[in-house]
Amino acid sequence: MMPDDPLSQLRDIHLPQTGGFWPPAPGWWILAAVLLVAVAALVWLVRRHRRRNRWLKQAKVELANLERIVSKEPQWFAQLNALLKRVARERYPNEHPEAQSGEQWANCLLRHLPDGRIAQQPFVNALVNSAWQPKPTAEPAQALDFARTWLKAQKC
Repeated sequence: MMPDDPLSQLRDIHLPQTGGFWPPAPGWWILAAVLLVAVAALVWLVRRHRRRNRWLKQAKVELANLERIVSKEPQWFAQLNALLKRVARERYPNEHPEAQSGEQWANCLLRHLPDGRIAQQPFVNALVNSAWQPKPTAEPAQALDFARTWLKAQKC
């Protein structure tokens, strides 16, 4: 080797030091922000859905209570109609179901059933009228089945 040779004075190739794991690259910050927004939106949607359907859960509990005290008395049918009216008022406030009675209320119930409305018309009329007749014509078991079906159709 020659002492005046400039190539002999060069050091061997060395790699740069790794950057470490902190602070992360900008792409990771963007991904974290997107994930944070997505999780916040999901939590908000779930809470909103639960809040919007809280009345339905309460109605199902009240229906279970009515099922325990089932009787073929007008006041039992009046309680069932009151429950259905509260649900209808919560779900369809613009129709003012709390002010409806008789044929109007029966039509409101039928209008918000998914299918088989015509087949249920005589029973719904009997259910609505049983709340004020001295001897109800509707059967409580059928009334409970109808109420369960109707409540199931009201989910948001």
